[in-house]
Amino acid sequence: MNEAQVKWLFDKYSDKNISILEGVMGFYDGMDKNASAYDVTKLLNVPTIIVLDASGSYITLSAIIKGLKTYQEGNTIKGVIFNHVGSNSHFELIKNQVEKDFDDIEVLGWIENRLDTLDSTHLGLDLKDNEFEKLEHISKEVLKHIDLEKLEKIAEFTASKTEDYPFEKIEKYNKHITLVNDENFSFLYHDNLEFLKESFEKVTIVNAINNEIIPSDADIVFIVGGYIETSKAYEKIENSNDFKNSLLTHAKQNKAIYGECAGLLFLSNRVDDKKMMGLLDLDFTLGKKFYRMGYYENELGITGHAFHFTKLIDEQKVGEYKLYKKNSSDGTYAAFKNNNVFGTYLHTMFRNNFNKIKKYLNL
Repeated sequence: MNEAQVKWLFDKYSDKNISILEGVMGFYDGMDKNASAYDVTKLLNVPTIIVLDASGSYITLSAIIKGLKTYQEGNTIKGVIFNHVGSNSHFELIKNQVEKDFDDIEVLGWIENRLDTLDSTHLGLDLKDNEFEKLEHISKEVLKHIDLEKLEKIAEFTASKTEDYPFEKIEKYNKHITLVNDENFSFLYHDNLEFLKESFEKVTIVNAINNEIIPSDADIVFIVGGYIETSKAYEKIENSNDFKNSLLTHAKQNKAIYGECAGLLFLSNRVDDKKMMGLLDLDFTLGKKFYRMGYYENELGITGHAFHFTKLIDEQKVGEYKLYKKNSSDGTYAAFKNNNVFGTYLHTMFRNNFNKIKKYLNL
């Protein structure tokens, strides 16, 4: 998105007492793409809380804060929380130094060292059913020594409202689109769902794990990203035969199917020994390291994010389009089409790409 679009989207969804933007990587990482936490918080004038690893340090942390504050002008750093702190006395050493060195940084508290953690998968946290009690316990432990009143006070700010709609005008389609969205197919940009509600006469959501079927009057099926390639994820959907048969019926009627990342894998023949739907003549394998991670664009001008460990077994397979890192011509095929069945590794924001992707939805 451009700056006006980022502002508009933030305004649209900042309708609660506090809005939280989670920084990715370090505060300034991504400046080369104008997409760092620094760039976004400066643009929106959002107060920033820095979380610093305090293990084995106390005075040095002041030097790190000074570096963060002075590296670029216009940053909105207002407070700091220290992680991996050994004891209350360790925290007091840090706090005294920071308060001595800065009169414009609020020390909000600390997080103990050696707390319980959640397991992870190759794509993120493993939030299996029995982990939510553990998550609640860890949350309480994390918040034990953090001053939430101070944090809420820092969070107070005035957003600058944007008046004009900075995207292409939305066309209303008298069609029914169904999203496959559940614990497996869970990577759905919230604004994509809202955009589809604004753009289509009817939007329904189907849970494949619960063996719900695609409505017979659906014109388009959108299978969102998520997890399907691991044994644990695959088992959840392996016996969802009613759902699978309804998807095959939809395809046989030559209606559009759009699969994103895990949706692409699910439409393929297989991922290693896991049999998929066979609607795209592709075979994938799950590796142990990233095959793609980060922002990508293609020759059609579609932009988005890719994040996956799987890859095509036949890497010479020709597809619909390649994905490139910005300013690079070294791309590989990442989207494939068979009649009206389309799958891509690219997670795309529909609101600013829809006119480029709508042909894959039979529009």
